Amino acid sequence: MADTKRKSVRAAAAQIAPDLDSADGTTARVLQTIRDAARRGVELIVFPETFVPYYPYFSFVLPPVLQGAAHLQLMERAPSVPGPMTQAVAAAAREAGMVVVLGVNERDHGSLYNTQLVFDADGALLLKRRKITPTYHERMVWGQGDASGLTAVDTRVGRVGALACWEHYNPLARYALMAQHEEIHCAQFPGSLVGQVFADQMGVTIRHHALESGCFVVNATGWLTPEQVRAITPDEKLQGALRGGCHSAIVSPEGKYLAEPLTEGEGLVVADLDLSLIAKRKRMMDSVGHYARPELLSLAIRRESAATTQPLRPAATEVAAASPVAADAPAATADAPRLPA
Repeated sequence: MADTKRKSVRAAAAQIAPDLDSADGTTARVLQTIRDAARRGVELIVFPETFVPYYPYFSFVLPPVLQGAAHLQLMERAPSVPGPMTQAVAAAAREAGMVVVLGVNERDHGSLYNTQLVFDADGALLLKRRKITPTYHERMVWGQGDASGLTAVDTRVGRVGALACWEHYNPLARYALMAQHEEIHCAQFPGSLVGQVFADQMGVTIRHHALESGCFVVNATGWLTPEQVRAITPDEKLQGALRGGCHSAIVSPEGKYLAEPLTEGEGLVVADLDLSLIAKRKRMMDSVGHYARPELLSLAIRRESAATTQPLRPAATEVAAASPVAADAPAATADAPRLPA
């Protein structure tokens, strides 16, 4: 639960490389990074997008006809949630007394999803949400999420929301979290992708969200070593698409960097978040409060979890024929399950 008397939070964005050969190896890197951050007094840590076992970089540089083996290998290595991986991360969060935000490739039977997990400082898994729309090449790899996970959760360090990568270009998804008064927004991008233009755009995106939401943003991007880039593709022309695009950073509600962004190599970006800056920003511009005009503009959200099967509502004529009540009695189908509109 959130500590309403807390005035400051020490946060970290982790920019580290995965283990492309082992899901357990990547998980071990997560656990070690949590321990390292704990020694620096970190209370909240954010890891990159789908870091466990690794982001599907292959899908960006291989044509679909050549992706089969790599896709199947990712499925074999992807964790289920909950499972042994989440148990290990929960134990590490509990031991460190740290809130952990982790991106994973979640396997759910025959499908993969881009999933964000939020563990509280006592190890409880507070949130499992799936990216609502995979981007471009990612649609060959992941299924779509739904709005049931567009939720800000109360943690020991405050109210936390999370989005992945280009979900930040969906203003309605961002507004859904803003309307729940998130205090710390956790952003995740893959890193080592597209080039410098990706990093430049990322900086604009996270600073804009901080200003608009009146919250802190902790953004984590991944990193590939030169050896890993060559392992993903031996084509030197394509290797350039797997470099750059790193911008791990922490931004205040005033849109200011609280530490120098990390754009190359591995490391932790660490900063202390002065929570009083939230009220300082919102006093002048609260986009979901005194600066909103809900009678003119508002957001509708369908929060039910998506399901592949739904109970079928019986036809009115069938109900009438089967019911002994009079025709002018209250409708017998009032409480019957309905298909989504």
